[in-house]
Amino acid sequence: MNTPNFLSIQSWKQSEFWLMAIAGGLMSIHLTLIYHRNNVSFLALSLMFWLSAFSLVWDKRQELAKQTSSPLATLLGMLIIAMVLLKSATRPTSNWLGVSPFISAIGWSLIASGFSGFREYWRELTILFFLGVPKVFIWPLVDISGITAKFATLILWYSGADVSLDQFNVMLPDGGVSVNMGCSGLEGMFYLLGLSVLFMVMFPLEGLWKKIIIPVVAVLISFVVNGFRIVLLAVLANAHKPAAVYYWHVGEGSLIFSMISVALFGCFCWFMIKQDTPPTNQDTPSQ
Repeated sequence: MNTPNFLSIQSWKQSEFWLMAIAGGLMSIHLTLIYHRNNVSFLALSLMFWLSAFSLVWDKRQELAKQTSSPLATLLGMLIIAMVLLKSATRPTSNWLGVSPFISAIGWSLIASGFSGFREYWRELTILFFLGVPKVFIWPLVDISGITAKFATLILWYSGADVSLDQFNVMLPDGGVSVNMGCSGLEGMFYLLGLSVLFMVMFPLEGLWKKIIIPVVAVLISFVVNGFRIVLLAVLANAHKPAAVYYWHVGEGSLIFSMISVALFGCFCWFMIKQDTPPTNQDTPSQ
């Protein structure tokens, strides 16, 4: 009588229990690293993205045991996950924390389904890609500080304020603010872009125009809300209130504007879902 080899790679990787455990472990490590960096906004965003991707995998957990992977794909996936674990143990940078969930998902997909895993788990890969990859690679190439400063200046000018623009400086008679990359709103735009992709994956809507307009509206909402934040900072600086400027610039007040952006985008998503939902036909009472 032959004893089954429970230590074989094939038995290990076909076990849905171990695959789900690996996914949960990778998620926990990433969230723990962000927690220790005291980045509340990115922690909340990462938790939302991880749980969404995990829920999609959980819905397909019964199929995990039926899927197969080639030895090459399994070995490559294990090496990728080992690299993620090694890098995570050596004081990872913020850029690494932005891309590591997507890299982890690639390794996990290779172990679970081989190279066909890119097709099987494209939703999960897409969600974790937009968690941080676009920001890491596009941030050094794009600077919208000048556009943000012009937009804030335009708002103040239309409101009747005596405002002037000196390159990136929004100046009022007794003070002003300098708009740099950190307060240009680009980071918030990436976050809301990721939320728009998450929404489209979790709640697929019919129509190409909806798939185009949703991320565009997300980016515009973040840009406009941040523009009003710059206006508030300029007004407070003009009134010589440094404590208030600090609160709305890097304190808890900056999170309030992020919450406003998310709330406005949530209302827009609700409207899009209502538009996509066909009206229910109520039966007319019989005469």
